[in-house]
Amino acid sequence: MSTTRCQVVGFLLSILGLAGCIVATEMDMWSTQDLYDNPVTAVFQYEGLWRSCVQQSSGFTECRPYLTILGLPAMLQAVRALMIVGIVLSVIGLLVAIFALKCIRMGNMDDSAKAKMTLTSGIMFIIAGLCAIAGVSVFANMLVTNFWMSTASMFTSMGGMVQTVQTRYTFGAALFVGWVAGGLTLIGGVLMCIACRGLAPEETNYKAVSYHASGHNVAYRPGGFKASTGFESNTRNKKIYDGGARTEDEGQSPPSKYCRCE
Repeated sequence: MSTTRCQVVGFLLSILGLAGCIVATEMDMWSTQDLYDNPVTAVFQYEGLWRSCVQQSSGFTECRPYLTILGLPAMLQAVRALMIVGIVLSVIGLLVAIFALKCIRMGNMDDSAKAKMTLTSGIMFIIAGLCAIAGVSVFANMLVTNFWMSTASMFTSMGGMVQTVQTRYTFGAALFVGWVAGGLTLIGGVLMCIACRGLAPEETNYKAVSYHASGHNVAYRPGGFKASTGFESNTRNKKIYDGGARTEDEGQSPPSKYCRCE
């Protein structure tokens, strides 16, 4: 899969995951009444994260929002927080991913900047997907625990008859929507992180020979070390090639400071 295709597919899956998380959070059917022992009933109850509803056999539905925050179970508040954090991270990652798409050019943005933005959005999508999956799983675990506790206490033997004394709740449609949405967001984030490797520019190592300027050459003489420059070497060679002849400047000695002119 090419880099552009991988990035676009991850972007689209993340959008679907974000939409699914928003829909699952707003749905009221997180837990529904279990009708296994009583399939015919005049009232059907179901609950969500924000309100509880009652549907009558006539088709009339009445919902009542939760008017308290501190009075709600701690697990329900934790599920709310996880879903909200997942949605917020998905929105931020989506905004970053729009500018990181390879098919969109924003000014002088180079490929390295797009690679970093793609990686950032991918990490945000992965965290958002994990938050959504964790929130739905926590709520499902709470339902399973309450279901078996209710089952243990709802049936009492009275003269060989079984009497139902408590309503049980099972999985609602919102749980499955949340699981699918979290999985899509997670997969989209992984694809965005994979696409980051293709967007990053490859580092090229050029083999070159370093050049150092010639410095002072140190020549060994019996009297000690003496530093000589390249100019002096050329002058010495010139003297040798001229057969020891001295130049005009070297033949003229400077006048003595103490000579007396008559």
